Amino acid sequence: MTALVQYDVEGPLARITLDSPHNRNALSRQLVTELLAALERAGDDDGVRVVQLGATGSVFCSGADLSEASSVPMEEGARGIVEVQRRILALPKPVVTRLQGAVRAGGTGIVAASDVVVAAERATFALTEVKLGLAPAVISLTVLPRMTSRAAALTCLGGEVFDAHAARDYGLVTTVVPTDELDAAVAAQVASLATGAPQGLRETKALLTRDLLAGIDQHAETVIAQSARLFGSPEAREAMAAFLSRAKG
Repeated sequence: MTALVQYDVEGPLARITLDSPHNRNALSRQLVTELLAALERAGDDDGVRVVQLGATGSVFCSGADLSEASSVPMEEGARGIVEVQRRILALPKPVVTRLQGAVRAGGTGIVAASDVVVAAERATFALTEVKLGLAPAVISLTVLPRMTSRAAALTCLGGEVFDAHAARDYGLVTTVVPTDELDAAVAAQVASLATGAPQGLRETKALLTRDLLAGIDQHAETVIAQSARLFGSPEAREAMAAFLSRAKG
């Protein structure tokens, strides 16, 4: 089986790369399983101080893998995405996400869970669930606390595409840079964070993520059930089938 997540270490940096460009790095069962394992590996490595999360291809992450909606139990898929967000937040090391391209739907939860997000100007975002009869249920655990309430209402109810500068203004992105400067900007950010002492990084991150983790622990089961119910509804199934048909065409 071809790996969908790549892992490598260079000095104090662990790079975790989503590598499933054939389906726009969708959050399939395999990709989620491998991503969780990579995050755990980075967390357990005492030599790693900073984790860089990125992706290959033109899309960072397209969200849930809709092609698995009929084969993977609804709750299992939702629970996996919740666990990815929780593990990023609970990791005792800062996570810097490199956004080279589009982020859609569930992929936004990964972005929101990250500590620092550096986006290329060409990156775009959309919370498209509403278009499919769904709601951004499981990713609401990280997305809503990061965004202003007005921005959340606009993007979640509208489901329209917005650019990287808007994502920064809304609270989803830390820094936006010209596309050809992305790698240099990410490297500079990683190098700066890597100067922190391990204990200082661990304890400071725990302070920063405390409320987000508490929210996940309090509301996870509710949004998992909501997500499963919506994905299994006739309205959503019809909309997803139509979407997949258009994508194949």
